[in-house]
Amino acid sequence: MANLNQQWRLIARPTDEAGREHFRITEEPIPEPGPGEVLVRNIYLFVPPSMRLWMNEKDSYFPAQVLGEVMMGITLGVVEKSNVPGLEPGTYVNGMGGWQQWSVAPGAALQPLAPHPGVPLELYRTVLDVQGLTAFVGVMDVCKPQPGETVVVTAAAGSVGSLACQLAKTTGARVIGVAGGPEKCRWLVEECGVDGAIDYRAGDVGKRLDELAPKGIDSVFENVGGPVMDLILDRINDRARIALCGLVSSYNTGGTQSTMSLMQLVNRAAVMQGFLCKDYLHRYGDMLATMQPMVLAGTLKYHVDILEGGLESTLEAMHRISTGANQGPQLVKLGPV
Repeated sequence: MANLNQQWRLIARPTDEAGREHFRITEEPIPEPGPGEVLVRNIYLFVPPSMRLWMNEKDSYFPAQVLGEVMMGITLGVVEKSNVPGLEPGTYVNGMGGWQQWSVAPGAALQPLAPHPGVPLELYRTVLDVQGLTAFVGVMDVCKPQPGETVVVTAAAGSVGSLACQLAKTTGARVIGVAGGPEKCRWLVEECGVDGAIDYRAGDVGKRLDELAPKGIDSVFENVGGPVMDLILDRINDRARIALCGLVSSYNTGGTQSTMSLMQLVNRAAVMQGFLCKDYLHRYGDMLATMQPMVLAGTLKYHVDILEGGLESTLEAMHRISTGANQGPQLVKLGPV
């Protein structure tokens, strides 16, 4: 068993949540790296909400997952064998290792890491990687909040939203977070320092927006979509900036976003911009220079949710994401650090 590589292969496209029936589990010999390649032992598999979209027949920001092939996955691992100078065994790397314990990749497809000894390793695949870069770009490059302006962040207690809230606060803006449940809202206010939190599961969201943003909303970091997005757009100010990070409310249902409030973009001469962090890799160094010192100083508050059960836990991780049960970015631990 120690010499085998467990792999999960997508064999059917889910129409709702992904289940065991959509996969075939195989075990293959651990592969050998060829010229210009390295063998990576995967340690963490990152499970973003958009992973569900990759399973659809239609392309997302990745090409649709090919049926019968190892399921795509964002991983952090350690080099075990290498035919690439500069990627020596023992080097931690980020890559797309997939739903498997071992993977082979060209050296150019991997990002070598230099973890700070005072920073937990898992942060280099979450807070100081995809999540951090997404939050950093969405706030600093798209929302561009100014001192005194009002910023609204949806899924504000989530893996990206909570970082976006705290980055927006560093600009001197007022920040309102929308999240599900009193515990998440309390954490946002007491730990993350937002100026107000709205529990979308309780009470009138529109009324709460009016109370917390009586002068309107200047920028929005939008993760969820759905009716709450319409309520927010109804309250934007002239030339508002909306960073459209995702529409997680429709990922499992295949639903579409209402257009009832999109005319507000015209009425307010506002800008809504979708963005992908892969187009902002040149900003990674700026993100790290901003956020790693905050981690080391203890001023950046975050959760990282890690399931310990190996690949068997990945479907549970996806369910936790879709129901909002996770706290922070969701990882599955595949093996020892």
